This record gives sequence, C-alpha cells and structure tokens, in this order.
Amino acid sequence: MRQIITLAGCALILGVGGARAAEEVNLWPASVRWPGVTNEPGEKWQAVGPLFFRTIAPDQSNFSGLRPLYLHHTDKRQTYEESTFLYPLFSIRRDQKVSRWTVFNLINRTRPLDPQSPGAVPHSFDVWPLYFSRDTGAPETSYHALFPVAGTIKSRFGFDRLQWMVFPLFMQTEKAGVVSTSTPWPIIKRSTGNGHEGFAVWPLFGHGEKPGQYRQQFYLWPLIYKNEFRLSEPVPSVQEGFLPFYTREQRAGAISENFVWPFFGYTKQQTPVTYNETRYLWPLLVQGRGEERYVNRWAPIYTHSNRKGIDKKWYLWPLLRTEQWTADGLVQNKDQFVWFFYWSLQQRSARNPQLAAAYKTHLWPLLSVWDNGAGRRQAQFPSPLAVFFPTNEKVRQLYTPLFALYRYDQKTPDDVRHALLWNAITWHRSPGKREFHLGPLLSTERGTSGARVAIGNGLIGMKRDADKQKWRLFLFDFSRGKHKGEPSTTK
Repeated sequence: MRQIITLAGCALILGVGGARAAEEVNLWPASVRWPGVTNEPGEKWQAVGPLFFRTIAPDQSNFSGLRPLYLHHTDKRQTYEESTFLYPLFSIRRDQKVSRWTVFNLINRTRPLDPQSPGAVPHSFDVWPLYFSRDTGAPETSYHALFPVAGTIKSRFGFDRLQWMVFPLFMQTEKAGVVSTSTPWPIIKRSTGNGHEGFAVWPLFGHGEKPGQYRQQFYLWPLIYKNEFRLSEPVPSVQEGFLPFYTREQRAGAISENFVWPFFGYTKQQTPVTYNETRYLWPLLVQGRGEERYVNRWAPIYTHSNRKGIDKKWYLWPLLRTEQWTADGLVQNKDQFVWFFYWSLQQRSARNPQLAAAYKTHLWPLLSVWDNGAGRRQAQFPSPLAVFFPTNEKVRQLYTPLFALYRYDQKTPDDVRHALLWNAITWHRSPGKREFHLGPLLSTERGTSGARVAIGNGLIGMKRDADKQKWRLFLFDFSRGKHKGEPSTTK
C-alpha cells in the first residue's frame, strides 16, 4: 500500500514538471497549468482552486498572487512593478525613477530613487487629513504641516499656499497674489493683494472687489448674492439671486432666469452658438434647442438629449437608457437597463461599418461577455463585479476569478477553452487537437498525433498513435511523450 501511495505521489509531481508548457496539466485542486490566453509566449497557473495564481507573458504584463489577499504585477514594456495587499488597502509601486506606497489612499509616501536626477519628483509623506509633507531640497518649496495644530502647504489643493494655526482659529490662503485670512474660519475673512480687497462676516454679509475686473457680494449666504465679472468689457457677466424666488445670469450674448428656483426658468443664448431652453418643474420638463445641443425631457417617461454628438435617451427613467457617440474613429452604442442590471457597449468602425463590431455585455450578477470583433471572446458566470469596475485591472485579477464557476475563452473561432469550477473540469478545442480534463482523475486527448486516455494525470492509461488502430496500455506516462513501463495492446 505504501508503495502505491509513493508511486501516485511521484505521478503528481512529475505530471507538473514533465509536461510541455503548451499542454494543460490539471492536478486540481492542487495545481492547474494551461497555455496563456495571448498569442505571445506564456501560460497560466492556478493552485488551491482559484486562490494561488500566476500569469506569465514574457513580452507583456505578468501577474501573480494569492486571491484576494495579494497581487504582484510587473510590466516589462513600461518597466515598473507593483504589489497590492488586501486591495484597495495597501499598494506599492516602483519604476526606474520613483517608489510610491499608499494605505487606502490616506497614508501616502513618494520617494525618488535618484533625487539628483533632472525632473525628479519630490519626496512626500501624507497622513490624511492630519499630516502633510514635501521635501524638494529647497526651503521655499518644501513644507511640513500638522492639522489642525499648525502648518503650511505650498502649491497644492488649487492654492499657492495654505497656512493654519490651531484651526479653525486661524486660516490663511494665497492664490494668484490674493491673500485671504480667516479668524476664525469661515466666520471672519479678510482678503487683499494683487489689486483685490474683500471682507466677510459669514453668513451675514461679504464682499470682494478688484476694480475693473470683478465685484462680488452676498447677504445671508446663500440667499442673496450678486457677482459681476469682466467689468471692463462692454457687457459684463452678472450672476445674482434672491433664493428661492429669483435668480438671473447674464453675459454677452446669453441670459438665463429662474423663478421659484430651480423649478421654472428659461435660457436664451446667441453666442458662441445659439441655444434656447425652457424649464417647467425642473428637472422633470425641459425643452431645449440649439446648434450643438438638443433636449426633449418629459421625465420620468421619456428623455432625449444630444450634446456635441453624444445622443442619449431614457425610457421610464431609470429603467432603460441608450447612448450613442463617435470617438477615436469608433461608433459606440451603450444600452442599460436599471443602470447595471443589463449593460452593453458596442463599438463599430466609423470608416468601415461593415467590419464586425466589438462588444462587452453584462447581465448582472449572472454573466459577462466580451468580444473584440476579431475572433477573441471571453465569458464568465457568475460575474457580480465586472460591471462596476470595467477598467480596474486589480479587481479583474484579484476578485473577479473568485466567482468564476464557468469561464469561456476563445482565442480564435477554432481555439476555444471551457472551464468549470475553477478549472476542475476543462475542455479545449484547437486546430488538430481536443482535450478534456476532470481534474487529475481523468483526461482525454485526440489530435493529429493520435489519442490518449489517462487516469491520475498519466499514472495509468491508454494511447493510440495516429497511424495505428490498436490502443496500448501505459504506466507512468507523465510527459505525454513516449510511454514508460511495459505496455500491452488491445483493440
């Protein structure tokens, strides 16, 4: 008995190492290896069901890890590597110039590998929203800030400078030469610099002005306001309102008014393009016509809009939505039912519409199908995440395969692979060859070189050469090449 167990163990080990990389080796759940899904050299490997995995594509991206805990990604084309633990909790990325790591995008560190190289990014470390730092090697652009105690931040968050001390008791900002000081923030605020003068006691009143350019004021914010811009031009831009009764916005060639804001109103525009719109019980009833924009909204029953070539329609909102536009030489059509329960995007060549269309379709949470229009196709059942993260490669590698009870992978119409229960059962059809695997228990192959039936991944089985009619019994045929042991023959 002990000898039989030893032989079986050797069969599993040799089955992994001895088979050619171009063939599938199925020792499920311990290990499954099969040819890669690209046309370039490579392969895929999984172990313990879908948990451990590796994708090897020497000329492209390589992924490996332990789902859903860990992912390692290297890209030889862009010369970087990235590791993720409990995504999106922690990730670290390194290329030829910089190393970055983050904890849930709240604790972030960036370190240049060569601080003296031209264009090197500065060293920075942040703990949101408590601590911010940057070290550029120059005092005038470096900073350290501890919130809310004290600190200064430079050239960040849309400001040239942010400074605080015992926030909100003292807060000062600087942008385009205008310095605004709040004591405390946001109650009392004074701003000056670059020709600007302003003062506010929020929310009672406030004003700011730069002669010849703009003038702003409010009372009982946000109820009463008036903002004037481009004062030196013949027709200044004016925004004013007495909420919720009336608002008005006017600029050269356009005017918009609202009554009982925001329910009733209109817009008339002559430049830069014409557009007229009328609103009744906004956002339910809206009618708009113009050179680059069209709106016909009778919500929630029907809505049709076209803005700069993007055509959208809603039927019984939010049940059915369609959208069509042209970008990057492709005519794109998107259909949705209740946002994500059914989601489909089709892309077709604008120059050669007779070419086959590419498409991606999700029937949440059951099915996702992808087709590039050139013979490459994939499908998965069930698929609860793909519709929410259509471009997130980390989710696709770490989480999506955990739900893959069934996978369909077509390289070409003649090269198709099916997988059930995380590769426990697979069957593969390619030119000149057919394969079936029931884990390590049973495998069958048929091709131009002959046929083969094996148990235990080659522990015992039968094979027949293409030029012969008789089957031969074999023992320990782990490499799928010449049989080992003493064969016998049978019909």
